[in-house]
Amino acid sequence: MTGAIHLLVPAPFSAISGGYIYDRRMVEGLSVLGQEVRVVELAGRHPFPDDAATEAARAALADIPAGARIVIDGLGLPSFLPLADELTKRGAVALIHHPTALEPGAPDSWRAALKAAERVLFNACARIITTSNLTARSLPEDFGVDPARITVVEPGTDPAPRAVGSAGPGCAILSVGLLVPRKGHDVLLRALARLTDLDWSLALAGDATRDPVHADGLRALAAELGLAQRIRILGALPDAALEAEYARADLFALATRFEGYGMAAAEAMARGLPLAITSGGAIADIVPEAAAVVAAVDDHNSLSRAMRRPIFDTALRADMAEASWQAGQALPRWPDRAAAFLKALTP
Repeated sequence: MTGAIHLLVPAPFSAISGGYIYDRRMVEGLSVLGQEVRVVELAGRHPFPDDAATEAARAALADIPAGARIVIDGLGLPSFLPLADELTKRGAVALIHHPTALEPGAPDSWRAALKAAERVLFNACARIITTSNLTARSLPEDFGVDPARITVVEPGTDPAPRAVGSAGPGCAILSVGLLVPRKGHDVLLRALARLTDLDWSLALAGDATRDPVHADGLRALAAELGLAQRIRILGALPDAALEAEYARADLFALATRFEGYGMAAAEAMARGLPLAITSGGAIADIVPEAAAVVAAVDDHNSLSRAMRRPIFDTALRADMAEASWQAGQALPRWPDRAAAFLKALTP
């Protein structure tokens, strides 16, 4: 196949999340490599498609010329279920950050239907690019995908200055992630509510518009737990403002219930921040033991116990920060990732 690469992704392409950031960086990197990339934004509801989403999928395929290279982001892939045979004929490639059927939060009946759809669609696509080894392992086990058709292209990082920290008093904690149930911010708040004898503050940066009800619930929970004076819920931040939050942080925390990769944790390591995380999905796979404390998923008591010492023990934090910095410098860079992605598109 030759010609432009067509990336089909749910609208808006400007959305702020790890998956969309990955997609945008691939578009940028592929363009630098001389590839023409056309982004096709899919209207409608995803990943549980409504009529508008299904029609957008149909129209998108109809508009792409024969022989063109087609990449479909996994968030929008379920809308192509009526077109599975066409995906096979067109040699479409699926870009899977994580199977949406494995994401917690939706009713079991919805997840079961989504898993059945993804099983059909993953096997209809010519190849699958995943963004983590965890996702690559799950596809044969949970969806019957031939491992030979799977390529892992993990996200990259940019060179970044080492975080200087808050200089005290207390421990400035940063958490970065969409304000949605999967990210476990409620677990983090409940964990910190058990540590009010220590001096800490929390900055929570993440898009609050994806699930406004949940975001409002987090604000209410902070007030209910008596933490409102210690917590700043910042919403989505421009790059410069987010960089400033990373720079002044002493500890990065994310109580995620599931991560396909954990790009925010990688960004924290790129800046040498010690981490407090959960074992949800792939995030614990990319963070070395010496750089982090790790708690069980959905267990605020476990997370609270894990976080206590890094919050008050500055010497331990310094050791963790050094391990994080060393690991962060070994992470792949975005230009390398784009080259690997292009290679994965080649039959």
